[in-house]
Amino acid sequence: MTTENKVIIGGTVITILAIIGISFLLTNNSSSTTSIPDEQIVARNGLHWHPKLSIVIKGQKQELTDEIGLGSVHQKMHTHTQDYKDGLVHMEMSGVVTKDETKLKNFFRIWGKEFSSTKIFDKANGSDGKVKMIVNGKENTEFENYEMRDGDKIEISYE
Repeated sequence: MTTENKVIIGGTVITILAIIGISFLLTNNSSSTTSIPDEQIVARNGLHWHPKLSIVIKGQKQELTDEIGLGSVHQKMHTHTQDYKDGLVHMEMSGVVTKDETKLKNFFRIWGKEFSSTKIFDKANGSDGKVKMIVNGKENTEFENYEMRDGDKIEISYE
């Protein structure tokens, strides 16, 4: 092998290693120096939580439906056949998870149902009733902006 060939091979190897090194640094830098403020981060390595949701309208329990958020696209919040009747919401998120991603409004958006401080499904606050929410036994006024946690017991009523 000539000196010229050795120089070409050596240069190629150094170039490849430099590209791999730069790629590695850029990939790790972008994930560790995220632009999301620390106070907005719930988890850095994903989460798998199970809050429980109960909805009662004028004394009638409203069941969640089977496989909300499952289909051709697997949503971060969804229900499963084996436990949707119990009101179990599956929250399965990977990577960095923000507070905004855990908000109750996201589940209702995925479900295609209305929910806010003034409305549940087709029932709006008025002379017929008012939306109320209890989380873990205490009244909660965050409604759609409530940040769900693992094991939460969320009760929404319209009376």
